[in-house]
Amino acid sequence: MERSLGVGGAVVIAASSTAATSSIGIGLGLMAGVVGLHLPAIMLVAFLPVLAIAGAYGRLNRVEPDAGSSYRWVGRILNPWLGFLTGWVNVVGTVVFMAYTTAVTGSAVLQLLGEAAVHRIGGLALDPDSTLQSTLLGLVVLIAAALVAVRGLDLAARLQRYLLVFEYAVLLGFCGYGLIAGDQPFSMEWFNPFALPSLEALAQGMVLAVFCYWGFESVFSVGEEVRTARDASRGGFLALVIMMLLFVFAGTAFQRVLPLGELADNGAHGLTYFGAKLAQQPLAALPLIALTFSAAASLQAAVIPTARGMYAMGRDGTLGRVWTRLHPRYRTPAAGTLLITAIACVLAVLSLVIPTVGALISAAVNAIGIVVALYYALTALAAAVRFRALLRTAPAEALRVVVAPLLGALALLAVGGYLCWDFYRSADHFELAADNGWFELAVVALMLVSGLLAAAWSRWHRRAPYFTRRADEGAPAPTG
Repeated sequence: MERSLGVGGAVVIAASSTAATSSIGIGLGLMAGVVGLHLPAIMLVAFLPVLAIAGAYGRLNRVEPDAGSSYRWVGRILNPWLGFLTGWVNVVGTVVFMAYTTAVTGSAVLQLLGEAAVHRIGGLALDPDSTLQSTLLGLVVLIAAALVAVRGLDLAARLQRYLLVFEYAVLLGFCGYGLIAGDQPFSMEWFNPFALPSLEALAQGMVLAVFCYWGFESVFSVGEEVRTARDASRGGFLALVIMMLLFVFAGTAFQRVLPLGELADNGAHGLTYFGAKLAQQPLAALPLIALTFSAAASLQAAVIPTARGMYAMGRDGTLGRVWTRLHPRYRTPAAGTLLITAIACVLAVLSLVIPTVGALISAAVNAIGIVVALYYALTALAAAVRFRALLRTAPAEALRVVVAPLLGALALLAVGGYLCWDFYRSADHFELAADNGWFELAVVALMLVSGLLAAAWSRWHRRAPYFTRRADEGAPAPTG
């Protein structure tokens, strides 16, 4: 694959994958229902372990840039079964994300049509909260985004750069105005994590916040296409810090404008409602347009690193060779990109059993947040093991690449484990519903069990050398 990205393109890929506008638009309302008026606090608390884990990603990428990123690093350093599981849950989580983001994208488009007074097409009444209508419209956007991704990272990064500029201009403008014009009394308690209502609120709020930061590491999945390993690391760190500042800024602005009840009740439509409280049409439509652009860009940004991860797994023989087929002209994993898109389309159609977009988001975000916490933690543990010798030779650097990632991993494992226990005890029967704790656990368990079964198939049927080679075999040469 061609090395076509610099640090600017790396920031764009990471920022688009994190999709700050979408996370703010649909995530802050969900988090407010859990943590109350402490959105800035929970975003700051969650940033600390994620920042520590970003240090692990950056250091591992400097010595072993690889399209498989955490899948290859965890497999070489800790255990190939854990490595495969890391890659698998990353892929599955991203596919689930793509499936529900199609509904978010379609819902945003339908809301825009509603603002333009288009409420019916023929005899069909348009409903932005209908998963059927939203998903079908979002699938068109997903397929178009995949075709652009096949064309190459340079084109995708240029397109996403323009979308990001518009999104951030709208966010900064509306949130800045909201801080000034909002009539809700400001309080420093909003930034106090010790004022969170309960341990359960802390755990679930942390998982939701980690989900919001999820995606910065996508830049390391395209590490073989970034000009230097240092550019990839800088891009990931810059994107992560920018996301944190945006989340805290937006959380504070939302709480200045919206009372808690309105903030929590407007979950999937939070950004639209926020814009309508601050401006009249047509200006009030700008946040909705930004949300639409963000959701569309995040679909493209999701398929890019996922296809690279599957490319690495196919290259190792843990998956079929079809995943390694590159486009003859653009040198991108075209077959994998289209296959991932097709799988996401199928899953999006299957998710129609959940009747509303808001419920679909709630069901997906908690499950993805838990598996993201798991594979972040495993990557951080791999870095701590890989660079443990620095504890003797370079203690200052060891704090950043050994101690901090280890503490971040332990924090995320504790939060994820506690939330799983809370889901288990919150219900006494299984029900196919977004608010059923056993259903939430079943989604997580399905991701993990399917990964173990796929690993067993790869190990004993495919006889992939990934499971038997030594840790120092097959490692790419350090660059940057």
